[in-house]
Amino acid sequence: MPQLQPSPPPTVIYPDSDGKPMADNTKQFRWIVVIQQNLEWLFANDPNVFVAGDLLWYPVEGSNTICCAPDVLVVLGRPKGDRGSYKQWEEANTPPQVVFEILSPSNTLTEMNKKQVFYNRYGVEEYYLYNPDSDDLSGWLRGSEGLDVIDPIANWMSPRLQIRFDCAGAELQIYRPDGTPFLSYVEIAERAEQTAQQLEQTAQQLEQTAQQLEQTAQQLEQERQRSQVLADRLRAMGIDPEQI
Repeated sequence: MPQLQPSPPPTVIYPDSDGKPMADNTKQFRWIVVIQQNLEWLFANDPNVFVAGDLLWYPVEGSNTICCAPDVLVVLGRPKGDRGSYKQWEEANTPPQVVFEILSPSNTLTEMNKKQVFYNRYGVEEYYLYNPDSDDLSGWLRGSEGLDVIDPIANWMSPRLQIRFDCAGAELQIYRPDGTPFLSYVEIAERAEQTAQQLEQTAQQLEQTAQQLEQTAQQLEQERQRSQVLADRLRAMGIDPEQI
């Protein structure tokens, strides 16, 4: 009697979306974009730092129900590139080391507690939670027993990212390692436009300088030719111009 061959295990599909919106309001969206884009900018020259916003993270192969989509995640040691989701087993089993969440009015305490448990369980080293409505920043850093509260967090510097959080003003300020602040997209565009204008002005100045140098060279050549004509005339008269 022929033996029945075991059926292959069913293929697990890992959706690229959880069906939830990236943000509930403009303020939350702005902060997500500011943090994600500035971190992209900060690590632009490092090919092995992956930064993403609202990307589903699957930490366990074979389970498509164990997942979370941090507002911003940073993975040091993984290459840049497009991904539909972050499947940890395909990424040298490297979990995101740093995650950010931006609160909106629709977020519930239960939802945020579940996220904190998830990040604690699956290896996040630094977790930052910011409420733009109340300007309240909280943070957790992995210790020997998991994620511990960062207290105080004022002027805290991220061990992994080397960015600093300033909570003293009317709104959270984040600073790059060189001390320059995180900028909004509009501010980045304005600075880029200013830089482009300055470069254009510099180019015009260099062109003017080059024209002036060319004119000076032409004048020197004319003077040299006049001197040569005069020297030739003196020699024709039997006078050595070098003895004059």
